[in-house]
Amino acid sequence: MGKTVRNNAYLILFCCIIGAVAGGVIWAFLKVMALGTHFLWEWLPSSYSIPCYTLVVCTLGAFLIGCFRRRFGDYPEELDTVMAKVKAEKTFDYSHMPVLLLSALFPLLLGCSIGPEAGLTGVIVGLCYWIGDNLSFARQNAKEYSQVGVAVTLGVLFRSPLFGVFAVEEENRDKEIIRLPGTLKLFLYGLAAAAGTGCYMILSALFGAGLGALPSFPEMQPEPLDYVMLVVYILLGCVLAKFYFLTHQAAEKILSVLPQIARETAGGICLGAMGMLMPVLMFSGEEAMGELVADCERYAPLILAVIAFLKVLLTNICIQSGLKGGHFFPIIFAGVCLGYAAGALVFGYAIGHMAFGAAVVTAALLGGIMRKPLAVTVLLFLCFPIKLFLWIFLSAAAGSMICSKSETAE
Repeated sequence: MGKTVRNNAYLILFCCIIGAVAGGVIWAFLKVMALGTHFLWEWLPSSYSIPCYTLVVCTLGAFLIGCFRRRFGDYPEELDTVMAKVKAEKTFDYSHMPVLLLSALFPLLLGCSIGPEAGLTGVIVGLCYWIGDNLSFARQNAKEYSQVGVAVTLGVLFRSPLFGVFAVEEENRDKEIIRLPGTLKLFLYGLAAAAGTGCYMILSALFGAGLGALPSFPEMQPEPLDYVMLVVYILLGCVLAKFYFLTHQAAEKILSVLPQIARETAGGICLGAMGMLMPVLMFSGEEAMGELVADCERYAPLILAVIAFLKVLLTNICIQSGLKGGHFFPIIFAGVCLGYAAGALVFGYAIGHMAFGAAVVTAALLGGIMRKPLAVTVLLFLCFPIKLFLWIFLSAAAGSMICSKSETAE
């Protein structure tokens, strides 16, 4: 009995420590990213006149990333890959932690259409296993720490602790990794998330944040025509999800024939060319989404729809060319653009109706890609009104079901 209590106390203590360390690592990473982005994309081009600056920087930067990856390995690893390794190997290689951090940072500095969650989850999971290997009383719970670390990382990055919890839990329905009682598990998630979020917020308040939050959409009351459009919005989200899978496969097939370095350079050329034509396509998308919410009338509905599909295409080109990162932020931005486009066509630039369209399209899109309706729902609480809970959940579930049946039929 005494040993069990002591082990649980250690587990609770280290979950708090892991949460706080994760929050600090995430803050430091995002702060360095913000400073580097400011230097590369604001100070440098304003100080020196360089023709075709975006194309030159993206091409040269991608070439250097290719050289780095050839020397040090295929990093960063995507979130699904990290979690699959933990499940299959019951451990995670943390011997190249600086490489993991740098490989996650470089594509973000370059303006790639990716998010930071992929590289950071690998770093936090590696840290958890380092603790397990170096502290004897933590070894038996290393797998639990790794899952708590993933949940905290996602929760802090997306300002939604529940998203981290549901993303991990829906990933591990078979319970092969976490074997703790449900009440204790949720308690540990809560403690770690509170420690991680608290540490991140304190550092952000003292020294400034490195990543802007997703914008908040206005409160609205759906009207009968909004409900009529519900099916259209869901189908649009599913179409965009299907486009995501098709472009993922096409980009993988086309770019895989190129040798390393040439593959990354090709991705950089695509990024630079598309960024010169439409700068809104670059970076992860949360800042562009804020600008869209604040001034949506500057974009015609057709342009918004084009941006949505090109954003998905560019995200897959970046990831498959080796300029890797997460896809959550860019995909959310694409869903909002397509929802705004559909809403504007039917209702004009009525912000409330457009927000409803954005919520449903984005939920169906993420549901079709992630197949985790609860995780999608709590993630979208971050920016959409809570009164849309039912419609967001139904749309995410519908998107998941439709895309699953579509794959089965094929």
